[in-house]
Amino acid sequence: MNNSIISFPLPANEPVKAYLAGSPERVALEKELERQSKMVVEIPIIIGGKEIRTGDMGEVTCPHDHKHVIARYHKVGKKEVEMAVDAAMKAWKEWSRTPWTTRAAIVMKMAELLATKYRPIMNAATMLGQSKNFYQAEIDSACETIDFFRYNVHYASKIYAMQPKDGAGQLNHTEYRPLEGFVLAVTPFNFTSIASNLCMTPVLMGNVALWKPSTTALLSNYYLMQLYKEAGLPDGVVNFLPGSGALIGEVATASRHFAGIHFTGSTATFNSLWNQAAKGLGKYVSYPRIVGETGGKDFIFVHPSADPKAVATAAFCGAYEFQGQKCSAASRMYIPKSLWAGVLEDMKAMAAEVKMGDVTDPSNFINAVIDEASFNKCKSYIEYAREAKDADVVMGGTCNNSKGWFVEPTVIETANPHFKSMEEEIFGPVLTVYPYDDEQWEETANLCNETSPYGLTGAVFGRDRMAVEKITEILSYAAGNFYINDKPTGAVVGMQPFGGARASGTNDKAGGEFNLIRWIIPRVIKETLVSPTDYRYTYMK
Repeated sequence: MNNSIISFPLPANEPVKAYLAGSPERVALEKELERQSKMVVEIPIIIGGKEIRTGDMGEVTCPHDHKHVIARYHKVGKKEVEMAVDAAMKAWKEWSRTPWTTRAAIVMKMAELLATKYRPIMNAATMLGQSKNFYQAEIDSACETIDFFRYNVHYASKIYAMQPKDGAGQLNHTEYRPLEGFVLAVTPFNFTSIASNLCMTPVLMGNVALWKPSTTALLSNYYLMQLYKEAGLPDGVVNFLPGSGALIGEVATASRHFAGIHFTGSTATFNSLWNQAAKGLGKYVSYPRIVGETGGKDFIFVHPSADPKAVATAAFCGAYEFQGQKCSAASRMYIPKSLWAGVLEDMKAMAAEVKMGDVTDPSNFINAVIDEASFNKCKSYIEYAREAKDADVVMGGTCNNSKGWFVEPTVIETANPHFKSMEEEIFGPVLTVYPYDDEQWEETANLCNETSPYGLTGAVFGRDRMAVEKITEILSYAAGNFYINDKPTGAVVGMQPFGGARASGTNDKAGGEFNLIRWIIPRVIKETLVSPTDYRYTYMK
């Protein structure tokens, strides 16, 4: 019997590899890219550890080469989703009672496998399937995923160590039980690390999951399932369900064993799932935990005292890295008129230098947006701005879908702070800028706060620290992750736990303790050492 008290100290973040020409990591990744580029992977449904093939097929293509099929997948029907519920609940009986240190050991092995054997596999799959360049894949599908594994184990150890004090003649302790049912994990295309974390955070805390992966991220997500299996995760703890999100959500929320949703995606989809869950409250074993990170209209607010070069760099990187397809990407900017011309010229200079194209060419900074729907959406906003009387496309704006879904880094300048692209989420490489009169910075900060229903990320730039402090206070509810003199992207696990409120989600902060607490139900146990045998109060004797 293992009766050791095991400590999991605060880990270091996984170092980002440089992928210089000729380096071991570069050679391994290029070899893996070549191997995967020549394959068409058949992706099955995985329920209770068994591969299921329905014959109802879909295709996964490279966004940067949309005629290149890299995977074909089997879609679930209602029967398969119901089978997954049964398999999850069967696995729950043992997994929920497995010692937490055993669960932690499995997750720590996942981290080691990903840091070594699976690193080129996951990075190549993320690059080809989600059109991420070398660096964007490395920081996501390798480093951040590894950090989630390791930091979550550390945070779990802190939670389990939170215990009440004992009293005279009594022992008290808290045990942290997993939810009494399964968690539905609905994951996005844009971060392989998020796809993993939405499943594995509840799983680490003893839960079981139904996983609805994004269709456009199926290749990397399928390899995650192989990683979990090799690390020793028991069959049925995670059940892999490619197919219709609407169908999977409907069947899952209809089950009395539905215990929670862990979600990243659109606000509309999250609202729909929440409504479905609300309708089933009378039949669930327990009230379900609803955890979600949704839309955003992330901002950069520039004070007249800001460093223009720093603003230009932050705006360019914050808006256009991974084609603006980050939940945190800069989508609107408020800037003093005195600074705007210089900042725009610097951004144009950067745009002239960067290359756009296939992810396998390491010189390409910009790659493709994820699919045709995203391409058409970006193009529609650009065309709307071109035709508008109160806006101009002042940088980029070219869209080309002849081979891949390519949209140039684009800047829309508007004189209307409520212009369509200042308020609506686009999720692409389109930044809308509102230049304001310098003396109106405080009024404009209030305008920034009131314009969007979202509250995910934002940034303020300024060298006048007292003005920055005032702007930070005005925007206190406008962003769950807020940056001073830095771009509003790039949250790191263990440093900036991530999430926002308002229409951006429940702000349960992936990458910190808060998220893990949502997947457990505490039970406080008091043991009286010598039981009383007299009902009378002392003064009655």
